[in-house]
Amino acid sequence: MRIPRSATPVLLAAALTVGLVGCSTPAAPPATPEASKPAPTPEETTAAPSGDGDAASFAKPVTTPGELLGSASGDGFTVDVYQVGTAAASKTGQFANPDTNAPIIEVGAELVYVNYVITNTGTEDIPLSYSLVTVNPRYDDWPYMQGMDSVVDSEQFETMEVNSTAMATGVGDAPFIWEPGTTFSYGINFLHQANSPIEFTVGLTPADESGDLVHDKKQELKIDTTIK
Repeated sequence: MRIPRSATPVLLAAALTVGLVGCSTPAAPPATPEASKPAPTPEETTAAPSGDGDAASFAKPVTTPGELLGSASGDGFTVDVYQVGTAAASKTGQFANPDTNAPIIEVGAELVYVNYVITNTGTEDIPLSYSLVTVNPRYDDWPYMQGMDSVVDSEQFETMEVNSTAMATGVGDAPFIWEPGTTFSYGINFLHQANSPIEFTVGLTPADESGDLVHDKKQELKIDTTIK
């Protein structure tokens, strides 16, 4: 990967406060199509994730839309990454371009949604902290040091049938016990770059009985694939 010339993006709110004070409101973008989820062909359809399909006790109902892009297996768990579909950004993203102070994601930009389906394939409970299992996507040519930008839009996540967070409400405090054979799912959106190589970095750090991370037991996996 080339070394980015740009500095780490700053939070959009801060960047716009410093760089865009006094600017006029931009013209409304042209109308964009509604969110679309491509229907997989028979060749694209893949087997269901490992496990019996039951949601973990702390999790929202599992969703599995989309086409499988890749999988990785660690010690006692698997992660499946699905490309769900595209949608127009209803608002700007969370970061600004440090060179221009403009949002990295503009209103109307094409987003791609991906979904992570994560299953305990072992025979023992895995205690987790609030971070559960992290998955961080990054295009090979992403020009910023910081991770990729996304848009917070709960209604659009619902339309795409992707959980914006895996955690159900009212499940108490960590540690969260991840039972064998159970699954949780969540996803994210980011700028759509068709036919772009991308790497998903997966991290699982179990928790102790107090809910604190046990860093010396951390597992990290990589999934190299291509956004369609």
